[in-house]
Amino acid sequence: MKLLILDRDGVINQDSDAYIKSLEEWIPIPGSIEAIAQLSKAGWTVAIATNQSGIARGYYSLATLDAMHARLRELVAEQGGEVGLVVYCPHGPDEGCACRKPKPGMLRSIGEHYAADLVGIWFVGDSKGDLEAAKAVDAQPVLVKTGKGQTTLSKGLPEGTLVFEDLAAVARALIHNHQDA
Repeated sequence: MKLLILDRDGVINQDSDAYIKSLEEWIPIPGSIEAIAQLSKAGWTVAIATNQSGIARGYYSLATLDAMHARLRELVAEQGGEVGLVVYCPHGPDEGCACRKPKPGMLRSIGEHYAADLVGIWFVGDSKGDLEAAKAVDAQPVLVKTGKGQTTLSKGLPEGTLVFEDLAAVARALIHNHQDA
């Protein structure tokens, strides 16, 4: 199985320090929907692991979050692709859960769901927490320069981190380099 795991905010859709609180605020980064569809059509399973502490903070409801993910699935389907498992952490940073990145709980859940070994699996994110979660399960940390990526890049990266302009560049690399996989 060719499995790819993505962070959401700042990788797939535009991020906001004020949180993405409504379907109207959920705006795809140019090229990201097409990238997911292209990966899907090339045989990749694209799963998503996203911290959503705005739920714990009361900024938006689970129904709103579900609507955002339904919209993501719909947009990717319109391009002929499919989004795999979407897992999210609804907890606040002080709740001590095992799922909030940089803890690797969500990545482990995805691995268990697909019965996949996470060693070497690419986890694409835009924050240090994403990269640390990848390292915690021996996945391949991949940074995109969208979202908080430029700031993250300027602060130093875990050893072995791959860096791309955006999700479209990640998709091109994976599809080009793994077409025979």
